[in-house]
Amino acid sequence: MRELSFHSTINSIQKWLDKKRKKKKKIILIPTMGNLHQGHLDLINSYKKSNTETVVSIFVNPMQFNLHEDFDSYPRTLESDLQTLQTSSATSVFAPNVREMYPFGVRAQIDIPKISSILCGASRPGHFQGVATVVAKLFNIIKPDVAIFGKKDYQQLQIIRIMADDLLMPIKIVSVETTREISGLALSSRNDYLLPNEKLIAPSLYESLLTIRTGLLNKKNIQKTLEKEREKLRDLGFKIDYLEIRNASDLTATPFNSKRIIMVAAVLGKARLIDNIIVDT
Repeated sequence: MRELSFHSTINSIQKWLDKKRKKKKKIILIPTMGNLHQGHLDLINSYKKSNTETVVSIFVNPMQFNLHEDFDSYPRTLESDLQTLQTSSATSVFAPNVREMYPFGVRAQIDIPKISSILCGASRPGHFQGVATVVAKLFNIIKPDVAIFGKKDYQQLQIIRIMADDLLMPIKIVSVETTREISGLALSSRNDYLLPNEKLIAPSLYESLLTIRTGLLNKKNIQKTLEKEREKLRDLGFKIDYLEIRNASDLTATPFNSKRIIMVAAVLGKARLIDNIIVDT
């Protein structure tokens, strides 16, 4: 079995990467919170170029959970994650604890105004400040040439892109398409919270996105279609946070440009699910 280079401290991973840079290797970073599934593996395996060192970080970040969320119960599955990574193109793992990442507590944080306070940011205050702060820390520690993120967390992806651009971080941000189950349900660690009957209902989110996309492309009364899909999802048992159409570039609602994104977030049982589809119109 291939051996991954495992590191739990900043000093250890930086010394390891210094050796790789001396060999002219390009550093690839895939940040995760662990509990790895096929979607994570698709991210890790998406950048198949020679002479690279692919670092997967595993860290459940307390800053991005608010008081009413599931930080304490979020799955920590490091041993099985390391076994999962054996089948991937990952070459090293950075799995620090909270004290390593926040040795002084939270004395500074990164805020990306406007885009952080809408959609998921409106219902999860402080969440994206926590995401941006920990990703900035990981960028400072790893100093990657390329960082890879999934499109399922599209608002997060855009926030990280803005942060990297505005703070002049010399890092290429690469996005990867959402991995789905056969049913259409987007893969997520939080799918583990779904009960068997909820797992049968959950793909309806993606079905609603497809219906709305068809309406957009066919120039139908889109507000009527949106409300119909919201009502359908509520009848199925979803508590809808939002089901909206936004500009794909900056997530503003109007005026629309040529590329739009249909975005949804809803709670089903104990699971908060998100998904999206980009539409060129």
